[in-house]
Amino acid sequence: MNVVWFKRDLRIEDHAAFTEAASHGAVLPLYILEPELWQQPDMSYRHYAFLQACLRELDQALQLGGQRLIIKVGHAVDVLDDLKKRHAIQALWSHQETWNGWTYERDKAVKRWCQQHNIPWHEPAQNGVIRRLANRDGWAARWYLQMSKPTVQPASGLTKIDEKSDALPPHTTLGLQDDGSVALQPGGRSQGLTLLRSFLTERGEGYTKEMSSPVTAFDSCSRLSCHLAFGTLSIREVFQACQTRSQELKQLPRGEKGKWPGALRSFSGRLRWHCHFMQKLEDEPRIEFENMHAAYDGLRANDFNEDYFTAWKDGMTGYPMVDACMRALKATGWLNFRMRAMVMSFASYHLWLHWRKPALYLARQFTDYEPGIHYSQVQMQSGTTGINALRIYNPTKQGFDQDPEGVFIRQWIPELRSMDTSVIHTPWQAASQMNGYPMPVVDEKLARKAAADKLYGLRKNNVAHKAAARKIVTKHGSRKPGRSRTAVKKGSRNDAQGELQL
Repeated sequence: MNVVWFKRDLRIEDHAAFTEAASHGAVLPLYILEPELWQQPDMSYRHYAFLQACLRELDQALQLGGQRLIIKVGHAVDVLDDLKKRHAIQALWSHQETWNGWTYERDKAVKRWCQQHNIPWHEPAQNGVIRRLANRDGWAARWYLQMSKPTVQPASGLTKIDEKSDALPPHTTLGLQDDGSVALQPGGRSQGLTLLRSFLTERGEGYTKEMSSPVTAFDSCSRLSCHLAFGTLSIREVFQACQTRSQELKQLPRGEKGKWPGALRSFSGRLRWHCHFMQKLEDEPRIEFENMHAAYDGLRANDFNEDYFTAWKDGMTGYPMVDACMRALKATGWLNFRMRAMVMSFASYHLWLHWRKPALYLARQFTDYEPGIHYSQVQMQSGTTGINALRIYNPTKQGFDQDPEGVFIRQWIPELRSMDTSVIHTPWQAASQMNGYPMPVVDEKLARKAAADKLYGLRKNNVAHKAAARKIVTKHGSRKPGRSRTAVKKGSRNDAQGELQL
């Protein structure tokens, strides 16, 4: 038989590994629940809750084809070894995976096991990330080519294989704590398809302008990021649905198109950025743990303030926009990109916290946690890539810009619901109305200046810094059509110009 190992690709539609394996004989669809993975510091209850719903729907889809999903609990090598005792395994099939450091090491162990037992392991690509990429030249063109290929049709008429399936363990057994979140997105492919349809036909028209404000983004963004992260939808499916909708709009009279063409162009571009950032982790797995640019090693390392960190996590920094975002994230598992950038920037610059611990906390909060995107963005917002312009967000200004009436702030900070709109972003100016809300933990202007001085001081007239930055741009920088590799080597900022928000 052929073992099809499902990982972060919990669907049978546009699943090359599943369909190709089925063309070579009987298939055992396998999901391995690895307790050690779920004990890693970036994993959480909300991820597990979403996963369980996805697995239920995957099992239902497979059973319609004749073979249920087999779930095994344990380490991947042990599970495969146990299966081999009862079945003749012809080959192992799974999509290429770019995920966290633990899964990277696990995959290397599985590869060794396959080699020891002369079992071929086939790993077709499932997105635009390219394994063993020599350089970024032509990457965007290759991405578009991959997205334009026909989607792979699911196999059916599967031969039933007799194999016991384990029950998923309770979250408490895995050491996961229900954090009291009240409005998490439900998992499962059916939910993803519903979101895709409603975004492309109803919710998404104001996407381009409304993605930046948390007042509008929760509805105007596609909210597909969780489904792309868990693979209930393929990015190619989403891209092609977007292209189909764009073609439909072209047939309408100009006056009936509304804002849709621009919205869909923006969204389509961000699908490419999605893979662009994942490619960085594929090419350099160490950036999950280490600064992208070595010049920043030691920066902030000995200055970590636990009280600041706690205030930031709990939404009690005294800066309403930061605190509303952190409280909303804890409750819902989602935040729009500009606000994600702001809260990370505030932690790294204003509070001068090393990025690693805030990054792990946010990873646990984001239901759509995707390591390749996450750590690239965390380092970008912390100023440790060495190639991006420093973006030190002023949280008060962001409040005025993105929530001028204080709607979002009042929704998530009940202490300030009766605060006058004129001071909702600066409540310390009306202390009598604060109702227990804290004063600012730092002086925003002074903290911002201190951080900027340190970072710019490190970069200024630093020949070694510039030389290392050129190498990073060559390895990771985007390539726009018409730009030569030489031009990119001279320095590119377009790596950070697009808001990565789905």
